[in-house]
Amino acid sequence: MSGPGGGPLSGPAETGWRRLSPRMLLVHPVQEVVRAAPALLGLLVAGTSSGGKGHLWSAAGVGLTVLFGMLRWFTTTYRISPEQVQVRRGLLNRKVLTVPRDRVRTVDVTSHVLHRVLGLARVEVGTGTSDRRHDSRLKLDALSADEAARLRVELLHRSPAGQFPGTQAPAGQSPTAQSPTAQSPATSPVSPAAETELARMRPGWVRFGPFTMSGLVTVGVIGGFVSRLVSEGNIDLDRVGPVRETWRWFSAMSLALEIATVLLALMVFVGVASTLGYVLAYGNFRLTRHAEGTLHVTRGLLTRRATTIEERRLRGVEIDEPLLLRAVRGARLSAVTTGLRSKEGGQRGGSTLLPPAPRTEAVAVAGLVLSHTPGATGGPSPVTGPDTGPLTSPLTSPLTVPLIPHGPAALRRRFTRAFGVHAPILLALLLLWVLGEPPLWPWLTAAALLPVTALLAADRYRSLGHALTSGYLVTRWGSLVRRRVVLRCDGVIGWTVERSFFQRRAGLATLTATTAAGAQSYQVRDVDLAEALRLAAAGTPGLLDPFLEPAGSASQ
Repeated sequence: MSGPGGGPLSGPAETGWRRLSPRMLLVHPVQEVVRAAPALLGLLVAGTSSGGKGHLWSAAGVGLTVLFGMLRWFTTTYRISPEQVQVRRGLLNRKVLTVPRDRVRTVDVTSHVLHRVLGLARVEVGTGTSDRRHDSRLKLDALSADEAARLRVELLHRSPAGQFPGTQAPAGQSPTAQSPTAQSPATSPVSPAAETELARMRPGWVRFGPFTMSGLVTVGVIGGFVSRLVSEGNIDLDRVGPVRETWRWFSAMSLALEIATVLLALMVFVGVASTLGYVLAYGNFRLTRHAEGTLHVTRGLLTRRATTIEERRLRGVEIDEPLLLRAVRGARLSAVTTGLRSKEGGQRGGSTLLPPAPRTEAVAVAGLVLSHTPGATGGPSPVTGPDTGPLTSPLTSPLTVPLIPHGPAALRRRFTRAFGVHAPILLALLLLWVLGEPPLWPWLTAAALLPVTALLAADRYRSLGHALTSGYLVTRWGSLVRRRVVLRCDGVIGWTVERSFFQRRAGLATLTATTAAGAQSYQVRDVDLAEALRLAAAGTPGLLDPFLEPAGSASQ
């Protein structure tokens, strides 16, 4: 993917190296200054309070930061050929990142507020390998909005080479005449008639925002920034009037009232921050299918993000139901696809197919997505397991098929593991109280949480289940976040059967389906060993035949 040195790599087509848009000289310096703002502000406050020339040191720091940001334009070039996409960057350590055109899985186009003001966009090419390391991602920041839109079409829709600037145009035809109509990166640059809308953001979905709990991240970021600012600036909070009066009012309360006040304030702040984050991240959300075989997701109010996924790279979908979101019958939908990791970026990054929304809507959209997935039809022949019924039903939807439970042994294992952690803590707190070290209330709190532990264990068992239907492996697990993964069997490249010491004693195993998409491995947890082997054999017929003994051979 990357080559040493700064010279052009040899290839079948030699095209000129191109620079990013000159308007990025107004973007990167601002981004670097904002990123370094806490350190620069601390340098200013520390230098001024100690009698030094803090403003001069801070100005010098700003100048160096701006210079560092401007160097990116002078040291970054790229070129597009019919076979490859190449990016050359670096000043002291020169790197050339090369991606074959046939390895491009996704194209992610992002426009922050400053980008949108200047008509720019950031393009990130997903290949399934180059995006594993942050410093090796093939990223172009920033191109003009028109050029970013044309690049997305060129790389994923396999348009003729002459339709993108930087490739050779056929003789007698100008590149301008071949280029598609320029549009913003947040909208498809192709004809609207070529797209079918699968989902769109609805105002009623905002009610799910407070239950995403994404505002907890905001609390952490603000707390860390304030703590660092106070530490770097040597600020005495006792001298700040509003802070001193608030603390005096809070200290006059009883302990129970103090706890209730903190929890209430935290819930209100997190709820408001989560709702605001939901609106900013998923405002104007739209999921469409392009006639040439791609899914296009656009979202965001201030920061516009457009992600295009090839359907032939799609291996399945994942429906997530966090505990709070599940309580209000909500869920979110993401793609299991090569080139996009399932936990990439904020709020599941570019793999999001539907934001937190009604669960019925998530299931319906998942059905629309899977209905046009290439190679999704058909599947293995029905296989029957003892006391479980048919493992495979070619007429049943994998999104609504009843799941096979994992039996009493898995239930006992859920409770054993839950109380195996809770009971030692409870005994340790009781022993410390008997010895006279801590107060009694920690032990009483731990004892009162025993029913919660039992409910959590029961819910974790109720979430367990699996099925094999219509050529898809379906597995579900989790309690705090319940996940249901629908994975195409032809996307599974291997099976792993793992058994710990305690699983062997219980007759259980964990079956792992390995794939090149999403999290790259999906587990069927704590299933009967015979059931795990039958499931793997039915999911990939013939794969386990060399490792299985024919019936009756052991008795001969």
